[in-house]
Amino acid sequence: MENDVTSPVTHDGQNEIGYRGATACSAAGISYRQLDYWARTGLLEPSVRTASGSGTARLYGFRDILVLKIVKRLLDAGVSLQNIRTAVNHLRSRGVTELESITLMSDGASIYECASPDEIIDLLQGGQGVFGIAVGKVWHEVEGSLASLQGEFNGEIVTAGGESNDELSLRRKAKGA
Repeated sequence: MENDVTSPVTHDGQNEIGYRGATACSAAGISYRQLDYWARTGLLEPSVRTASGSGTARLYGFRDILVLKIVKRLLDAGVSLQNIRTAVNHLRSRGVTELESITLMSDGASIYECASPDEIIDLLQGGQGVFGIAVGKVWHEVEGSLASLQGEFNGEIVTAGGESNDELSLRRKAKGA
């Protein structure tokens, strides 16, 4: 996860709420079996805390859950896991603030990133692009799902809906919003 100077969240998840696997599954709309497989195969490893032996729980950050939900939507649309892996690697390289403004378009085989309405129109006029995923909309869906679910922050159980410390809330606080 990239940082910018306005973000109090570190790239290692140190100041980020972590969500256990069951919570991440609920917010992303996936099964625990999918989550476990994707973590073990390296598609998406948790950014807050990885499993380090028997009895330790993986903790997923807000951005992890956002990407999980996007992966689920791409799979539901018939995109291959190989193409999804490429898209996930690309999303990881993006700054968090950039994610909210992009739309992922796919023809079921390839995935295209569009940062403006003109790019979407160009893609559609070229005969490509069957469906799109507005990352900002998914962002808000995940935020809403996590608002009532429990997470962990510095070893304590917290609910993001109260005094929230997830990445988006910390960014809003830093910007004075």
